[in-house]
Amino acid sequence: MSTQVAALHERAQVSTRANIGRVLCVFVPLVIWFAPFSIEAATKHGLAITSFMIVAWITEAMDYALAGLIGCYLFWALNVVTFSVAFSGFATDTPWFLFGATLFGTMATKSGLARRIAYVVMQRVGGTYAGILLGLVITDFLLTFIVPSGIARVVIMAAVVLGFIEAFEVGPGSNIGRAMFLIITYAAGIFDKMIIAGAASITARGFIERVGGVEVLWSRWFIAYLPCSLVTIVLAWRLILWLYPPEKHALPGGVGYARQEVKKMGRWTPLEKKTAVLMGLAIALWLTDFIHHMSPSIIGLGVGLAAVVPGIGVLSIDDMKRINYMPVFFVAAAVSMGEVLTSTKGLDLLTNVLFAWMEPLLTNVYSSAVVLYWTAFVYHLFLASEVSMLGTSIPLLMNFAKSHGLNPLALGMIWTFAAGGKIFAYQSAVMVIGYSYGYFESKDLLRVGLWLTVIESLILLLLVPYYWPFIGIQ
Repeated sequence: MSTQVAALHERAQVSTRANIGRVLCVFVPLVIWFAPFSIEAATKHGLAITSFMIVAWITEAMDYALAGLIGCYLFWALNVVTFSVAFSGFATDTPWFLFGATLFGTMATKSGLARRIAYVVMQRVGGTYAGILLGLVITDFLLTFIVPSGIARVVIMAAVVLGFIEAFEVGPGSNIGRAMFLIITYAAGIFDKMIIAGAASITARGFIERVGGVEVLWSRWFIAYLPCSLVTIVLAWRLILWLYPPEKHALPGGVGYARQEVKKMGRWTPLEKKTAVLMGLAIALWLTDFIHHMSPSIIGLGVGLAAVVPGIGVLSIDDMKRINYMPVFFVAAAVSMGEVLTSTKGLDLLTNVLFAWMEPLLTNVYSSAVVLYWTAFVYHLFLASEVSMLGTSIPLLMNFAKSHGLNPLALGMIWTFAAGGKIFAYQSAVMVIGYSYGYFESKDLLRVGLWLTVIESLILLLLVPYYWPFIGIQ
Protein backbone atom coordinates (compact mmCIF):
# COMPACT_ATOMS: atom_id res chain seq x y z
CA MET A 1 0.00 0.00 0.00
CA SER A 2 2.82 2.39 0.88
CA THR A 3 4.37 1.76 -2.53
CA GLN A 4 1.08 2.67 -4.25
CA VAL A 5 0.78 5.85 -2.18
CA ALA A 6 4.37 6.79 -3.02
CA ALA A 7 3.69 6.17 -6.71
CA LEU A 8 0.56 8.35 -6.64
CA HIS A 9 2.49 11.10 -4.82
CA GLU A 10 5.28 10.87 -7.42
CA ARG A 11 2.78 11.16 -10.30
CA ALA A 12 1.12 14.17 -8.65
CA GLN A 13 4.49 15.90 -8.32
CA VAL A 14 5.31 15.21 -11.98
CA SER A 15 1.89 16.52 -13.07
CA THR A 16 2.31 19.73 -11.05
CA ARG A 17 5.81 20.27 -12.43
CA ALA A 18 4.57 19.67 -15.98
CA ASN A 19 1.71 22.18 -15.61
CA ILE A 20 4.06 24.83 -14.25
CA GLY A 21 6.46 23.99 -17.05
CA ARG A 22 3.82 24.51 -19.74
CA VAL A 23 3.20 28.02 -18.47
CA LEU A 24 6.93 28.77 -18.32
CA CYS A 25 7.41 27.34 -21.83
CA VAL A 26 5.32 30.23 -23.13
CA PHE A 27 6.25 32.97 -20.67
CA VAL A 28 10.07 32.64 -20.60
CA PRO A 29 10.62 32.57 -24.41
CA LEU A 30 8.31 35.57 -24.91
CA VAL A 31 10.20 37.58 -22.27
CA ILE A 32 13.54 36.82 -23.92
CA TRP A 33 12.20 37.39 -27.45
CA PHE A 34 10.95 40.92 -26.68
CA ALA A 35 13.55 41.87 -24.05
CA PRO A 36 15.59 45.01 -24.91
CA PHE A 37 18.94 43.22 -24.91
CA SER A 38 21.75 44.89 -26.86
CA ILE A 39 22.52 41.78 -28.91
CA GLU A 40 21.76 40.74 -32.47
CA ALA A 41 18.17 39.76 -33.21
CA ALA A 42 19.15 36.28 -34.42
CA THR A 43 21.07 35.65 -31.19
CA LYS A 44 18.20 36.82 -29.00
CA HIS A 45 15.54 34.91 -30.91
CA GLY A 46 17.67 31.76 -30.95
CA LEU A 47 18.08 32.01 -27.17
CA ALA A 48 14.32 32.51 -26.76
CA ILE A 49 13.49 29.30 -28.60
CA THR A 50 16.32 27.50 -26.83
CA SER A 51 14.82 28.55 -23.50
CA PHE A 52 11.54 26.90 -24.55
CA MET A 53 13.36 23.60 -25.21
CA ILE A 54 15.37 23.71 -21.98
CA VAL A 55 12.39 24.62 -19.79
CA ALA A 56 10.33 21.85 -21.38
CA TRP A 57 13.11 19.33 -20.73
CA ILE A 58 13.69 20.45 -17.14
CA THR A 59 10.01 20.46 -16.14
CA GLU A 60 8.92 17.53 -18.35
CA ALA A 61 6.16 19.77 -19.70
CA MET A 62 5.90 17.45 -22.69
CA ASP A 63 7.74 14.53 -24.22
CA TYR A 64 11.44 15.32 -24.68
CA ALA A 65 11.44 14.46 -28.37
CA LEU A 66 8.30 16.52 -29.04
CA ALA A 67 9.79 19.58 -27.33
CA GLY A 68 12.97 19.14 -29.35
CA LEU A 69 11.15 18.82 -32.67
CA ILE A 70 8.99 21.87 -31.92
CA GLY A 71 12.13 23.84 -31.10
CA CYS A 72 13.80 22.83 -34.38
CA TYR A 73 10.65 23.77 -36.28
CA LEU A 74 10.50 27.20 -34.60
CA PHE A 75 14.17 27.89 -35.40
CA TRP A 76 13.28 27.35 -39.06
CA ALA A 77 9.71 28.74 -39.23
CA LEU A 78 10.61 31.99 -37.43
CA ASN A 79 13.61 32.57 -39.73
CA VAL A 80 16.19 32.35 -36.96
CA VAL A 81 18.30 30.01 -39.12
CA THR A 82 17.85 28.05 -42.32
CA PHE A 83 16.23 24.61 -42.44
CA SER A 84 19.61 22.92 -42.90
CA VAL A 85 20.87 24.44 -39.66
CA ALA A 86 17.63 24.04 -37.68
CA PHE A 87 17.54 20.29 -38.36
CA SER A 88 21.30 19.78 -38.72
CA GLY A 89 21.41 17.33 -35.81
CA PHE A 90 19.56 14.75 -37.89
CA ALA A 91 22.44 14.76 -40.38
CA THR A 92 25.08 14.02 -37.71
CA ASP A 93 26.17 10.57 -36.61
CA THR A 94 25.19 10.99 -32.94
CA PRO A 95 21.46 10.09 -33.12
CA TRP A 96 22.18 7.26 -35.53
CA PHE A 97 24.79 5.83 -33.18
CA LEU A 98 22.01 5.75 -30.59
CA PHE A 99 19.73 4.02 -33.11
CA GLY A 100 22.42 1.38 -33.69
CA ALA A 101 22.74 0.90 -29.91
CA THR A 102 18.96 0.43 -29.71
CA LEU A 103 19.19 -2.31 -32.33
CA PHE A 104 21.91 -3.95 -30.22
CA GLY A 105 19.65 -4.04 -27.18
CA THR A 106 16.80 -5.48 -29.25
CA MET A 107 19.09 -8.22 -30.57
CA ALA A 108 20.39 -9.20 -27.14
CA THR A 109 16.89 -9.29 -25.64
CA LYS A 110 15.15 -11.11 -28.49
CA SER A 111 17.82 -13.77 -28.88
CA GLY A 112 18.04 -14.47 -25.12
CA LEU A 113 21.80 -13.88 -25.18
CA ALA A 114 21.70 -11.24 -22.43
CA ARG A 115 19.68 -13.49 -20.11
CA ARG A 116 22.01 -16.43 -20.75
CA ILE A 117 25.08 -14.33 -19.93
CA ALA A 118 23.41 -13.17 -16.71
CA TYR A 119 22.72 -16.69 -15.47
CA VAL A 120 26.12 -18.02 -16.55
CA VAL A 121 27.82 -15.31 -14.49
CA MET A 122 25.51 -15.95 -11.53
CA GLN A 123 26.33 -19.64 -11.76
CA ARG A 124 30.03 -18.84 -11.27
CA VAL A 125 29.69 -16.62 -8.17
CA GLY A 126 27.96 -19.09 -5.90
CA GLY A 127 24.66 -19.17 -4.03
CA THR A 128 25.40 -16.78 -1.16
CA TYR A 129 23.82 -13.34 -0.82
CA ALA A 130 27.23 -11.68 -1.13
CA GLY A 131 28.15 -13.75 -4.17
CA ILE A 132 24.86 -13.03 -5.94
CA LEU A 133 25.22 -9.27 -5.37
CA LEU A 134 28.74 -9.38 -6.83
CA GLY A 135 27.46 -11.41 -9.76
CA LEU A 136 24.70 -8.88 -10.44
CA VAL A 137 27.04 -5.89 -10.65
CA ILE A 138 29.57 -7.82 -12.78
CA THR A 139 26.80 -8.94 -15.13
CA ASP A 140 25.48 -5.39 -15.39
CA PHE A 141 28.96 -4.24 -16.45
CA LEU A 142 29.39 -7.01 -19.02
CA LEU A 143 25.93 -6.45 -20.50
CA THR A 144 26.83 -2.81 -21.14
CA PHE A 145 28.85 -3.99 -24.15
CA ILE A 146 25.96 -5.83 -25.82
CA VAL A 147 22.95 -3.96 -24.42
CA PRO A 148 23.94 -0.27 -24.69
CA SER A 149 20.82 0.91 -22.86
CA GLY A 150 20.56 1.24 -19.10
CA ILE A 151 16.77 0.87 -19.26
CA ALA A 152 16.98 -2.37 -21.22
CA ARG A 153 19.60 -3.77 -18.82
CA VAL A 154 17.45 -2.98 -15.78
CA VAL A 155 14.49 -4.79 -17.38
CA ILE A 156 16.65 -7.80 -18.30
CA MET A 157 18.35 -7.94 -14.90
CA ALA A 158 15.05 -7.39 -13.06
CA ALA A 159 13.72 -10.67 -14.46
CA VAL A 160 16.79 -12.43 -13.03
CA VAL A 161 16.57 -10.61 -9.69
CA LEU A 162 12.86 -11.39 -9.22
CA GLY A 163 13.70 -15.06 -9.60
CA PHE A 164 16.40 -14.84 -6.95
CA ILE A 165 14.13 -12.91 -4.57
CA GLU A 166 11.49 -15.61 -4.95
CA ALA A 167 14.08 -18.31 -4.34
CA PHE A 168 15.21 -16.50 -1.16
CA GLU A 169 11.52 -16.44 -0.12
CA VAL A 170 11.56 -12.72 0.74
CA GLY A 171 9.48 -9.77 -0.46
CA PRO A 172 9.62 -6.06 -1.40
CA GLY A 173 10.27 -4.91 2.17
CA SER A 174 13.36 -7.08 2.59
CA ASN A 175 16.97 -5.93 2.56
CA ILE A 176 17.70 -8.62 -0.01
CA GLY A 177 15.12 -7.21 -2.41
CA ARG A 178 16.22 -3.61 -1.82
CA ALA A 179 19.88 -4.41 -2.31
CA MET A 180 19.45 -6.41 -5.51
CA PHE A 181 17.27 -3.81 -7.23
CA LEU A 182 19.42 -0.91 -6.03
CA ILE A 183 22.64 -2.43 -7.32
CA ILE A 184 21.30 -3.29 -10.80
CA THR A 185 19.61 0.10 -11.14
CA TYR A 186 22.51 2.29 -10.07
CA ALA A 187 25.08 0.18 -11.91
CA ALA A 188 23.08 0.40 -15.14
CA GLY A 189 23.12 4.19 -14.92
CA ILE A 190 26.77 4.66 -14.05
CA PHE A 191 28.37 2.11 -16.39
CA ASP A 192 26.78 3.92 -19.35
CA LYS A 193 29.16 6.81 -18.60
CA MET A 194 32.32 4.69 -18.29
CA ILE A 195 31.66 3.11 -21.68
CA ILE A 196 30.23 4.93 -24.71
CA ALA A 197 26.87 3.18 -24.42
CA GLY A 198 23.42 4.67 -24.07
CA ALA A 199 21.97 7.99 -25.09
CA ALA A 200 23.89 10.13 -22.58
CA SER A 201 27.47 9.17 -23.41
CA ILE A 202 26.68 8.89 -27.13
CA THR A 203 25.27 12.43 -27.06
CA ALA A 204 28.30 13.70 -25.13
CA ARG A 205 30.72 12.02 -27.53
CA GLY A 206 29.03 13.69 -30.51
CA PHE A 207 29.25 17.17 -28.97
CA ILE A 208 32.87 16.70 -27.86
CA GLU A 209 33.84 15.81 -31.43
CA ARG A 210 31.72 18.41 -33.24
CA VAL A 211 32.07 21.39 -30.90
CA GLY A 212 35.32 20.48 -29.17
CA GLY A 213 37.01 19.55 -32.44
CA VAL A 214 38.79 16.48 -31.05
CA GLU A 215 38.60 12.81 -31.97
CA VAL A 216 36.83 10.65 -29.39
CA LEU A 217 37.92 7.03 -29.65
CA TRP A 218 35.66 4.35 -28.16
CA SER A 219 38.71 2.40 -27.03
CA ARG A 220 40.38 5.39 -25.33
CA TRP A 221 37.20 6.24 -23.41
CA PHE A 222 36.88 2.61 -22.31
CA ILE A 223 40.53 2.34 -21.24
CA ALA A 224 40.39 5.72 -19.48
CA TYR A 225 37.57 4.54 -17.22
CA LEU A 226 38.48 0.83 -16.98
CA PRO A 227 40.22 1.19 -13.56
CA CYS A 228 37.22 3.17 -12.33
CA SER A 229 34.85 0.48 -13.62
CA LEU A 230 36.71 -2.27 -11.78
CA VAL A 231 36.99 -0.30 -8.55
CA THR A 232 33.32 0.69 -8.76
CA ILE A 233 32.28 -2.95 -9.09
CA VAL A 234 34.07 -3.81 -5.84
CA LEU A 235 33.13 -0.69 -3.87
CA ALA A 236 29.47 -0.68 -4.94
CA TRP A 237 29.24 -4.34 -3.95
CA ARG A 238 30.82 -3.73 -0.52
CA LEU A 239 28.70 -0.61 0.06
CA ILE A 240 25.42 -2.43 -0.62
CA LEU A 241 26.52 -5.35 1.58
CA TRP A 242 27.22 -2.91 4.41
CA LEU A 243 24.05 -0.85 4.06
CA TYR A 244 21.70 -3.81 3.55
CA PRO A 245 22.63 -6.88 5.62
CA PRO A 246 20.57 -9.88 4.43
CA GLU A 247 17.79 -11.72 6.21
CA LYS A 248 19.25 -14.94 4.79
CA HIS A 249 22.92 -15.36 3.96
CA ALA A 250 22.59 -18.13 1.40
CA LEU A 251 20.13 -19.22 -1.27
CA PRO A 252 18.23 -22.43 -0.45
CA GLY A 253 19.75 -24.96 -2.78
CA GLY A 254 22.88 -22.84 -3.29
CA VAL A 255 24.14 -22.36 -6.82
CA GLY A 256 21.69 -24.96 -8.08
CA TYR A 257 19.07 -22.29 -8.85
CA ALA A 258 21.20 -20.51 -11.45
CA ARG A 259 22.39 -23.83 -12.87
CA GLN A 260 18.78 -24.94 -13.26
CA GLU A 261 17.87 -21.72 -15.08
CA VAL A 262 20.74 -22.22 -17.53
CA LYS A 263 19.61 -25.79 -18.05
CA LYS A 264 16.07 -24.62 -18.83
CA MET A 265 17.44 -22.41 -21.60
CA GLY A 266 18.95 -25.45 -23.31
CA ARG A 267 21.65 -25.35 -25.96
CA TRP A 268 22.68 -22.16 -27.73
CA THR A 269 20.12 -21.36 -30.41
CA PRO A 270 21.12 -20.23 -33.92
CA LEU A 271 19.71 -16.79 -33.04
CA GLU A 272 21.99 -16.52 -29.99
CA LYS A 273 25.01 -17.59 -32.03
CA LYS A 274 24.34 -15.05 -34.79
CA THR A 275 23.82 -12.32 -32.20
CA ALA A 276 27.06 -13.24 -30.42
CA VAL A 277 29.03 -13.13 -33.70
CA LEU A 278 27.62 -9.73 -34.71
CA MET A 279 28.17 -8.18 -31.30
CA GLY A 280 31.62 -9.71 -30.99
CA LEU A 281 32.54 -8.14 -34.34
CA ALA A 282 31.31 -4.71 -33.20
CA ILE A 283 33.15 -4.88 -29.87
CA ALA A 284 36.36 -5.99 -31.61
CA LEU A 285 36.13 -3.05 -34.04
CA TRP A 286 35.39 -0.59 -31.21
CA LEU A 287 38.34 -1.81 -29.16
CA THR A 288 40.71 -1.43 -32.13
CA ASP A 289 39.48 1.94 -33.38
CA PHE A 290 42.84 3.47 -32.42
CA ILE A 291 44.22 1.44 -35.35
CA HIS A 292 41.59 1.89 -38.07
CA HIS A 293 40.00 5.15 -36.74
CA MET A 294 36.57 4.08 -37.98
CA SER A 295 33.84 6.06 -36.25
CA PRO A 296 32.04 4.15 -33.46
CA SER A 297 28.79 5.31 -35.03
CA ILE A 298 29.61 3.64 -38.35
CA ILE A 299 30.42 0.40 -36.55
CA GLY A 300 27.36 0.43 -34.29
CA LEU A 301 24.83 1.39 -36.94
CA GLY A 302 26.43 -0.89 -39.56
CA VAL A 303 26.28 -3.97 -37.35
CA GLY A 304 22.79 -3.05 -36.14
CA LEU A 305 21.48 -2.73 -39.70
CA ALA A 306 23.24 -5.95 -40.73
CA ALA A 307 21.14 -7.74 -38.13
CA VAL A 308 17.97 -6.76 -40.03
CA VAL A 309 19.22 -7.79 -43.49
CA PRO A 310 17.19 -10.76 -44.80
CA GLY A 311 19.25 -13.93 -44.60
CA ILE A 312 21.06 -13.00 -41.41
CA GLY A 313 17.76 -13.20 -39.58
CA VAL A 314 18.53 -11.83 -36.12
CA LEU A 315 15.92 -9.06 -36.34
CA SER A 316 12.89 -8.70 -38.58
CA ILE A 317 11.32 -5.58 -40.02
CA ASP A 318 8.56 -6.01 -37.43
CA ASP A 319 11.19 -5.72 -34.69
CA MET A 320 12.28 -2.41 -36.20
CA LYS A 321 8.67 -1.18 -36.26
CA ARG A 322 8.37 -1.86 -32.53
CA ILE A 323 11.45 0.22 -31.65
CA ASN A 324 10.85 3.54 -29.89
CA TYR A 325 12.39 6.16 -32.18
CA MET A 326 11.59 9.12 -29.93
CA PRO A 327 14.98 9.04 -28.10
CA VAL A 328 16.69 9.25 -31.51
CA PHE A 329 14.64 12.34 -32.39
CA PHE A 330 15.36 13.84 -28.97
CA VAL A 331 19.13 13.47 -29.34
CA ALA A 332 19.00 14.80 -32.92
CA ALA A 333 17.04 17.84 -31.74
CA ALA A 334 19.50 18.46 -28.89
CA VAL A 335 22.40 18.38 -31.37
CA SER A 336 20.48 20.74 -33.67
CA MET A 337 19.99 23.18 -30.79
CA GLY A 338 23.75 23.26 -30.24
CA GLU A 339 24.34 23.96 -33.92
CA VAL A 340 21.81 26.80 -33.88
CA LEU A 341 23.42 28.35 -30.80
CA THR A 342 26.79 28.22 -32.54
CA SER A 343 25.42 29.68 -35.76
CA THR A 344 23.62 32.58 -34.00
CA LYS A 345 26.56 33.22 -31.59
CA GLY A 346 24.32 32.46 -28.65
CA LEU A 347 26.80 29.80 -27.56
CA ASP A 348 29.52 32.40 -26.91
CA LEU A 349 27.13 34.51 -24.85
CA LEU A 350 25.92 31.58 -22.71
CA THR A 351 29.45 30.31 -22.20
CA ASN A 352 30.58 33.66 -20.82
CA VAL A 353 27.59 33.82 -18.48
CA LEU A 354 27.58 30.25 -17.18
CA PHE A 355 31.24 29.27 -17.05
CA ALA A 356 33.17 32.50 -16.51
CA TRP A 357 33.13 32.00 -12.72
CA MET A 358 34.98 28.70 -13.17
CA GLU A 359 38.15 30.17 -14.64
CA PRO A 360 39.77 31.31 -11.34
CA LEU A 361 39.10 27.88 -9.81
CA LEU A 362 40.73 25.83 -12.57
CA THR A 363 44.23 26.43 -11.24
CA ASN A 364 45.54 22.85 -11.35
CA VAL A 365 44.47 19.36 -12.35
CA TYR A 366 43.10 18.51 -8.89
CA SER A 367 40.91 21.57 -8.46
CA SER A 368 39.78 21.31 -12.08
CA ALA A 369 38.58 17.74 -11.62
CA VAL A 370 36.73 18.59 -8.40
CA VAL A 371 35.12 21.78 -9.75
CA LEU A 372 33.99 20.18 -13.01
CA TYR A 373 32.64 17.04 -11.36
CA TRP A 374 30.60 18.73 -8.64
CA THR A 375 29.40 21.56 -10.90
CA ALA A 376 28.03 18.99 -13.33
CA PHE A 377 26.48 17.04 -10.45
CA VAL A 378 24.64 20.14 -9.16
CA TYR A 379 23.62 21.15 -12.70
CA HIS A 380 22.11 17.69 -13.19
CA LEU A 381 19.81 18.22 -10.20
CA PHE A 382 17.85 20.78 -12.22
CA LEU A 383 17.40 18.69 -15.36
CA ALA A 384 15.21 15.61 -15.30
CA SER A 385 17.19 13.87 -18.03
CA GLU A 386 20.92 13.21 -18.24
CA VAL A 387 20.68 13.52 -22.03
CA SER A 388 19.16 16.99 -21.80
CA MET A 389 21.70 17.86 -19.09
CA LEU A 390 24.60 16.91 -21.37
CA GLY A 391 22.93 18.20 -24.53
CA THR A 392 22.46 21.67 -23.09
CA SER A 393 25.81 21.98 -21.30
CA ILE A 394 28.47 20.08 -23.28
CA PRO A 395 28.48 22.58 -26.20
CA LEU A 396 29.01 25.43 -23.71
CA LEU A 397 31.74 23.49 -21.93
CA MET A 398 33.51 22.71 -25.20
CA ASN A 399 33.40 26.36 -26.20
CA PHE A 400 34.80 27.31 -22.79
CA ALA A 401 37.59 24.72 -23.11
CA LYS A 402 38.69 25.96 -26.55
CA SER A 403 38.59 29.63 -25.58
CA HIS A 404 40.74 28.99 -22.48
CA GLY A 405 43.25 26.58 -24.00
CA LEU A 406 41.96 23.55 -22.07
CA ASN A 407 41.65 19.97 -23.32
CA PRO A 408 38.07 19.53 -24.60
CA LEU A 409 38.29 15.73 -24.37
CA ALA A 410 39.35 15.68 -20.72
CA LEU A 411 36.75 18.27 -19.67
CA GLY A 412 34.00 16.54 -21.64
CA MET A 413 34.82 13.13 -20.17
CA ILE A 414 34.78 14.44 -16.59
CA TRP A 415 31.51 16.31 -17.17
CA THR A 416 29.87 13.25 -18.75
CA PHE A 417 31.07 10.98 -15.95
CA ALA A 418 29.52 13.33 -13.37
CA ALA A 419 26.11 12.78 -15.00
CA GLY A 420 26.27 9.25 -13.57
CA GLY A 421 25.98 10.61 -10.02
CA LYS A 422 22.30 10.55 -9.06
CA ILE A 423 20.40 10.87 -5.79
CA PHE A 424 16.81 11.21 -7.07
CA ALA A 425 14.79 8.92 -9.32
CA TYR A 426 13.58 11.76 -11.58
CA GLN A 427 17.13 12.40 -12.81
CA SER A 428 17.14 9.40 -15.12
CA ALA A 429 14.69 7.08 -16.84
CA VAL A 430 16.91 4.20 -15.69
CA MET A 431 16.29 5.18 -12.06
CA VAL A 432 12.57 5.55 -12.68
CA ILE A 433 12.36 2.05 -14.19
CA GLY A 434 14.27 0.49 -11.27
CA TYR A 435 12.16 2.42 -8.75
CA SER A 436 8.91 1.34 -10.43
CA TYR A 437 9.41 -2.29 -9.35
CA GLY A 438 8.68 -1.17 -5.78
CA TYR A 439 11.61 -2.86 -4.03
CA PHE A 440 13.37 0.29 -2.84
CA GLU A 441 12.26 3.76 -1.77
CA SER A 442 13.47 7.27 -2.56
CA LYS A 443 15.46 7.41 0.68
CA ASP A 444 17.36 4.25 -0.35
CA LEU A 445 18.38 5.80 -3.66
CA LEU A 446 19.37 9.02 -1.88
CA ARG A 447 21.58 7.14 0.59
CA VAL A 448 23.27 4.90 -1.96
CA GLY A 449 23.53 7.72 -4.50
CA LEU A 450 25.30 10.10 -2.09
CA TRP A 451 27.82 7.48 -1.07
CA LEU A 452 28.63 6.42 -4.63
CA THR A 453 28.77 10.00 -5.92
CA VAL A 454 31.41 10.88 -3.33
CA ILE A 455 33.31 7.64 -4.00
CA GLU A 456 33.35 8.25 -7.77
CA SER A 457 34.66 11.80 -7.25
CA LEU A 458 37.56 10.45 -5.16
CA ILE A 459 38.37 7.84 -7.79
CA LEU A 460 38.40 10.61 -10.40
CA LEU A 461 41.01 12.51 -8.36
CA LEU A 462 43.36 9.57 -8.85
CA LEU A 463 42.54 8.88 -12.49
CA VAL A 464 42.77 12.39 -13.96
CA PRO A 465 46.20 13.52 -12.71
CA TYR A 466 48.02 10.17 -12.70
CA TYR A 467 46.43 7.64 -15.06
CA TRP A 468 44.98 9.76 -17.86
CA PRO A 469 48.29 11.45 -18.82
CA PHE A 470 49.80 7.95 -19.02
CA ILE A 471 47.28 6.99 -21.76
CA GLY A 472 47.58 10.33 -23.56
CA ILE A 473 44.76 12.39 -22.04
CA GLN A 474 46.34 15.52 -20.56
